[in-house]
Amino acid sequence: MDQILLPLEIKNITKSFNEHKVLKDVSLSVNQGEIFGLIGLNGVGKTTLIKIILDLLKQDDGSCNFFGIDNTSTNSRENISYLPEKFYPSQFLTGKEFLSLTLSYHKKDYDDVAVNMLAEKLGLDFKVLDNKIGKYSKGMGQKLGLLSVFLCQSPLMILDEPMSGLDPSARIQLKNMLLNYITSSNKTVFFSSHILSDIDEICNRIAVIDDGNLIFLGTPARFKKYYNESSLEQAFIKAIKKDESIFP
Repeated sequence: MDQILLPLEIKNITKSFNEHKVLKDVSLSVNQGEIFGLIGLNGVGKTTLIKIILDLLKQDDGSCNFFGIDNTSTNSRENISYLPEKFYPSQFLTGKEFLSLTLSYHKKDYDDVAVNMLAEKLGLDFKVLDNKIGKYSKGMGQKLGLLSVFLCQSPLMILDEPMSGLDPSARIQLKNMLLNYITSSNKTVFFSSHILSDIDEICNRIAVIDDGNLIFLGTPARFKKYYNESSLEQAFIKAIKKDESIFP
């Protein structure tokens, strides 16, 4: 029987800055075909963890693998696409030029039909792709970034605050697209967000980080049940006030 390789596996990650521990022995794994949400307040270690996952920052201890390959290996990046929270592509490129360049990194060709179809789903006017990115609004720029990661069709998509800058209609479309992304082709999504209602709605499992500690790993339903709350927001508020970790 073939071994199933996890899209993302993090083991015992620890990171300190000036003797202050930002991440404390964090371990988690993301299963194939699921949407996995990472939540926590600002400054508790979420961004640091994402940077370590992407090999943009070195951990003090621990390891991270993509599909069984160490994240420091160039080969490991062939299977992932990433959209940062602060997405600043070159303002001197047109939208089409940016997409063509991004797709070339993934050994894919630019396809007008596919681009037009996905742009329409995101509510991005196909015609604006002929314009320089410097003329885009924040929302248009965010949609361009999302368009790029969906076009790449990577086995693992990593998104940092993907709902940022989107209007309610675009948020609904994005959630539907993410759900379709995992169900139609068994791909995987890992993302962070402050919009906990979105996390609750589409995530199969979540990880909650507080003060550098992983305090919960499991389903949103179990998290809410533990704190006897109907909303993820209220359960989260209770969780960060307690000094405890909850694991299945």
